[in-house]
Formats: sequence, structure tokens, C-alpha cells
Amino acid sequence: MRFKVESLLPLEQNDQKTTVCAHEHSSRPCRFSLGYSSRASETVQSGPRSFPSVWRRAVSARGLWGAVLEHVRREGEPLNLKQLWTAALGELQVGLSRAQYDTWFKDTQVISEEDDVYLIGVPNAFAREWLESKFRAQVRTALQHLLGRTVDVRFVTSSGAPAGGARTSAAPGMTSAPSAPGQQTGGQERREAGALLNSRYTFSTFVVGSNNRLAHAAALSVAERPGHSYNPLFVYGGSGLGKTHLMHAIGHAVIARHPKKRVAYATSEKFTNEFINSIRAQKGEEFRERYRRIDVLLIDDIQFIAGKEGTQEEFFHTFNAIHEEGKQIVMSSDRPPKAITQLEDRLRSRFEWGLTADISAPDLETRIAILRAKAEAQNVAVPPPVIDFLAQRIVSNIRELEGALTRIAAFAALQAVPVTTQLAQEMLQNLLYNPHRKSLSPERIVETVARYYGVPLDQIKGKARDRQVVLPRQIAMYLMREETEAPLLRIGEALGGRDHSTVLHGCEKIEREMADNDDF
Repeated sequence: MRFKVESLLPLEQNDQKTTVCAHEHSSRPCRFSLGYSSRASETVQSGPRSFPSVWRRAVSARGLWGAVLEHVRREGEPLNLKQLWTAALGELQVGLSRAQYDTWFKDTQVISEEDDVYLIGVPNAFAREWLESKFRAQVRTALQHLLGRTVDVRFVTSSGAPAGGARTSAAPGMTSAPSAPGQQTGGQERREAGALLNSRYTFSTFVVGSNNRLAHAAALSVAERPGHSYNPLFVYGGSGLGKTHLMHAIGHAVIARHPKKRVAYATSEKFTNEFINSIRAQKGEEFRERYRRIDVLLIDDIQFIAGKEGTQEEFFHTFNAIHEEGKQIVMSSDRPPKAITQLEDRLRSRFEWGLTADISAPDLETRIAILRAKAEAQNVAVPPPVIDFLAQRIVSNIRELEGALTRIAAFAALQAVPVTTQLAQEMLQNLLYNPHRKSLSPERIVETVARYYGVPLDQIKGKARDRQVVLPRQIAMYLMREETEAPLLRIGEALGGRDHSTVLHGCEKIEREMADNDDF
């Protein structure tokens, strides 16, 4: 097969850039944008080495050339939807890597067209969200090049549900806890384990922003097709950013949509404790059976199994057993797998088999949306200036953001006073971020804490385990995390080279102490 390229220079027609090519036995040109320009007319012969790589990719996209030839044979007859989408896919493939094309476009199709709006069917909600945010402009441009007029596109799931807004409803449900086979019915399991899932943590109450869009879309996809989409799903991010909310939302949605599936939610600490207890009670087989018969396993804070050899060994085999049966695993962590020190390489590689999605600190618009949703859920009237004030001053932690609003609303209700910016400032002066405050370095915090408690600097940075040294060290960890933007690794370096998990444990110890002890 030979094609004579009459011109590869862009031609202007209907404000669209096109190039002209023609079958050598046809006098009828067909216009397609192939993203390649040449000053010289040349003859292009099919074959892997007889033309530039961009043309090889175009020809390898058989759908594009099939549509071209079909169009030529029909002597200008308009392309139907299938032919149009095949041609569009070919044009898109020229500008995408093979991985991008296979991941996002391979299983798509045009469902319908109305008023120049084309509905593109995609396999799941995650693909829908991703295409909508990342590739919509490219798809629209490809169709406009082919059609010669302005059109728009919308992505819908195969079930026909359109790409929605930020909040997606999912009926709350119960979860089945791990239990010994034959001891309980599915209904009993769901009733007894209902407390494991927080009824407030559903997709309908999760506010989506640019900081968590990928993780949210992936969680939706997993809930729709557990075991088929992104297995395992690994969600990571800082404390208080919504990881646990997403985990619970997946559990609720799976139970609502797939009532027969067994779902288990556990922290890695709970998994570890149950494993240790099973060894002491000589009930190891019962423990393994409980977890390995689960259809959707949700493990929160998986980073805490690092350094625990026995737990890692057991979780390795549990992971394999569940994954090999096509069942779903979802994990959360405060850091990506590659950053979890003392984690076995075989586990790290498995954690990266599926999709790794991060949740970062919310931007201002998302923080405002979170506060509005919280006020609505609590049926509290909060003036917009107060919401804006809180959103600008509490910047890194959603839990703190919601807690501040709850605290202000409760005080205003008890004292019968209006919610004002002044009230918020007075009540939360120790919590609010002041952008004009002098920046603190980790080293300065360590030195100040050591001086305050009368502990030599070399001891607070050393390996001493006495309480009079450990407590100031953990307080320094907490203050560095709260008062600086230093990552956990940087905090550990300021304290003599401690790892992420040690710093995180120290911060959480101080948080628990503050919550349980009013005098602390």
C-alpha cells in the first residue's frame, strides 16, 4: 500500500489546521491532522522503517487509517459515530504514549451525539474523572479537527452515569467483620461489625478538591468493581487529610452495592494485635481463615507494620491469598511505599502493583467547601467572613479545620452569642496560623525544648530512653510537625537521625496525652 503525501503543510479551512493526503489512485483528498509537517512532497510507503517514527505510530493506529480509507471509498460520505471515534482515537494515539493510550482510551466508545455534544463511554468512574480533568481538551480538539466545527464532549460510565460533581452519594452500609467460618451468618456479621465503619464517613460527605481528586476517583472505582480496578489501591497523605474517610466510604459503598461481599476494616495495629493474640492462644489458623476469606480488605495506617518481622510475614501471605483470588485490598499510609523504612522489599513491590494515590493539604477553595459542608451537616449558620477567616488560618489539617468550626459553634450556642470573626479569633488563638509569625526552624525548636526541660542537647538527640528525656524529645517532634513545614524525615534528622515511624509515633503519643490529660 502506498500513499502519496501531496502536502504536509497546515491548511486553513474553517479555522481548523488540517493536512492533506491522498491515496495515489484517488483524486479525492481527505483531511486529517497528523501532527507532522514537512516542506517537501514525499512518497510514504507502509513498512516499519520507511518513514519517520511519528508516521509509523500513525499507521500503527490502524483505526485512523481504516477510517481514512473508508472515508475515501465512500467518496466523501460522512463518518458514522463508530468511524468518527476510531479516527479520533487514531489521531489521539499519535500524541500519546502507548501507556497513556492503553490505560485511558483503549476501552472507550462513542455512545451518542446530540446538539454537537458527544457522549464518550468509559469503563469506570475513575477513568471518567481522569479523562474529564486531563484529556477533555485533547479529545474535543481531535473531534473538531475531523468534523471541521466546534463540538463538546462528556464522559460517562458504561452504565450511562455522567461525570458528576464533587460529591457522590452512596448509601451507608454495614461491614462484615472477620469471623471464624460457620460461626455467624452474613447478616449477623454486618450487625456486629457495624461500629467498625463510621456512619459519617461516606462518599456523599467527602468534599473533593484538587488535592484529593485522584484518590477519590480511584476509591469510587474500587467500590464499583472491587477486585477489578486498581488492586491494591494505596492511598497516602498527612494526618487529618481524609484517608480514613475514604477507607470507610469504600466499605459503606461496597456493602450497599454488593451486599454479599465480606468487607473488613482494620488498622495495622489491630491486625498486629490480633496476630500476636492468635499466636499466644495457638489459634493461628483461625486468624488466617478470618482474614483470607474477606472480599474487600481495608487496612489503615499500614506503615506501622514496618520493622515488625512476624507481622510483615503474615501480612505478606494474607496479601497474596486475597490478591490471587481476585479480591480487593485497600491500604492507607502517611507516606508512599518507597518511603516506608524497614518495610520488606517484597511487600513494598506488592503495594505498588496497583494504583498509588496521594492526598495533599487542601487549597483555600477546598477548605472553604469543607467548612460549608460541615456547617450544613451541623445545621449551624456560620457567616461567610468567619468561614473565610478559618479557611485562611487553618491550612494543613482537615480534622483541625472541622474541629475549630465545631468548637466555635458549640460555644456560641451555649453562650447564646452570634458566631463572629472576633469570637473565632479569641477562641482559637493558639490554633490559628499567623502568616506574619517569625518562621521557626526545627533546630531552634529542639534547642528551646531542651533548654526548657533542662535536658542536654546531646541527650535529646541521642538514644537515651529515660522518661525525662523521651518526653521532651516527643514534644519537640510534635512542635516541629505543627509549627514548621518540615517533613518527617527532616524532623528526624534534627533529632539525631530518627526515622519517619519514630517521629510519627512520638507526635501521636503527644496528641493522645493532650486529649486524655487536661493538665498536660
